[in-house]
Amino acid sequence: MKDNIAKKPREDKAKAVSPLGRLENIKKVFPTGRDEEVIAVEDVSFQFQRGELVSLLGPSGCGKTTVLKMVGGLISPTDGVLEIGGVPVTGPYPDVGIVFQSPTLMPWRSVLANVLFPMEVIGKKNKSSKDRAMDLLKLTGLDGFENAYPRQLSGGMQQRVALCRALIHEPSILLMDEPFGALDELTRMEMNDLLLEIRRINSATVLFVTHSISEAVYLSDRVLVFSKRPATIALELDDDLSYPRSSETRYSKRFTELEKQAGIALGVVK
Repeated sequence: MKDNIAKKPREDKAKAVSPLGRLENIKKVFPTGRDEEVIAVEDVSFQFQRGELVSLLGPSGCGKTTVLKMVGGLISPTDGVLEIGGVPVTGPYPDVGIVFQSPTLMPWRSVLANVLFPMEVIGKKNKSSKDRAMDLLKLTGLDGFENAYPRQLSGGMQQRVALCRALIHEPSILLMDEPFGALDELTRMEMNDLLLEIRRINSATVLFVTHSISEAVYLSDRVLVFSKRPATIALELDDDLSYPRSSETRYSKRFTELEKQAGIALGVVK
């Protein structure tokens, strides 16, 4: 396990000279098949630094997931500049981990086998990768469940397995698409804290899609508030809550102020 990230991510962000990722005037148009087009993303520009956690906040269907997929190289922008590490993104690349809302585990494989699957794909399944998988399972509270199967796990436990699988190859960027949206509120809060702990230990940069204002404010260094489709960025909110964050953070005056700013940008607070 890597343990080289500072406990105060803002210090790393301040020292960074060049952004890890850059999106400039990104547009995405989908053909409908009837000589018509749907503009999913109109004009999105932002940068993110190594070690930063940035939330993409907005209503369902506004284009957040489309932006995330473009960053991951799963789809290409229609127009604009998209670079990771100064290199244009032209397709999927190995230095990224993705966690979706559904865990998408293979039911016929054990927990450990699911976590190790990416290492099989890249031909690096060995004792070292197994040791790392076991470390990740311990970190996420799943030690002792390595031989269990997905059907034997709760929804929250399945999502922990999916998170371990996304981290097994030590990606520089972790893309998370509403990963906790289907969980109950208490489990969701536990997963929020787990993500912050993983981020403290691991050096991955995180882009996190959510439509929960409180979740975005609790997790992030910055919150990008998206407009309704076609997507533009209505507000870039600098989240200056101190670390470490805890249950008390959620009841602080500053937390409420940040929630209100995001809510105003979303049009749900006046």
